[in-house]
Amino acid sequence: MDQLFGKLRKYEIMIRKVANNHLQGEYQSLFKGSGLEFDDLRPYQYGDDVRTIEWKVSAKGHGTFVKTFKEEKEQSVYFLLDISGSQDIGQQGQKKIDQGKLIAGVLTLAAVYEGSQVGLISYSDQQEKLILPAKGNKQGVKIIRGIFDHQNKSLKTDLNGLFSFALNLIKKRSILIIISDFIDSDYERSFRALAERHDVVAIQLTDPRESALPSLGIIPIYDKERGKTTWINTAFGSFSKKISETFTSERENLQEICKKNQINYLAIDSRQDIVAPLIDLFKYRNKRMKRG
Repeated sequence: MDQLFGKLRKYEIMIRKVANNHLQGEYQSLFKGSGLEFDDLRPYQYGDDVRTIEWKVSAKGHGTFVKTFKEEKEQSVYFLLDISGSQDIGQQGQKKIDQGKLIAGVLTLAAVYEGSQVGLISYSDQQEKLILPAKGNKQGVKIIRGIFDHQNKSLKTDLNGLFSFALNLIKKRSILIIISDFIDSDYERSFRALAERHDVVAIQLTDPRESALPSLGIIPIYDKERGKTTWINTAFGSFSKKISETFTSERENLQEICKKNQINYLAIDSRQDIVAPLIDLFKYRNKRMKRG
């Protein structure tokens, strides 16, 4: 475990150094809120936005009141980690699941360093691990142990279940960092609902083998989630083409959903070093907050 912490800390320091050089010390903004929360009520003044009128209070007949808001600086950070069987693809030590856990671990250390409250939801087709948000180094250790020491109860996927669980659990606006390959269906509605309430970052884990099957003739494909083997003929060019097109269109669909719902999207290949893409994510969020 000490070796693991050393590796995570090394990555985290590297990202902080590079980010500080590029972002003039604004590295922490990945974990700072960009939203507004209700603060108080005051009497309506000429020029106020009518959308801020609190109609229930105003209807009592003591005048018209508007809601005032303050910037939410203290938001909790939740990691929503998909640990289903479809993540178990790639070379030993470089599987999507390994990459996902590494990213969650590094960002946990970064969030703890910045003084954020950090929590974890690990999910397959059921709740696997839940750690409610707290601050400090002890919390960081607890979450990292929760990420790396956990043994799955199930290997199936249910992203809609994960997002619905998070919607019911997390009432206050928070930063949600979702780490998944997003290989599932019927999750768009709850995904969008999360984005309406929270500041969402979607990190999609990919592996080149998913979209480029070599022509090997008739081969057995083992589905870890269903626990069964299917024989398929990879020699047909149309089969490989269909696989590739499916992955491409699904990824484009996810990117489109993210764009329309102001979700930060980042794709990371299982063979890729995580530092550069995470720096890009920090840069993007810094720009967005300056615009906001």
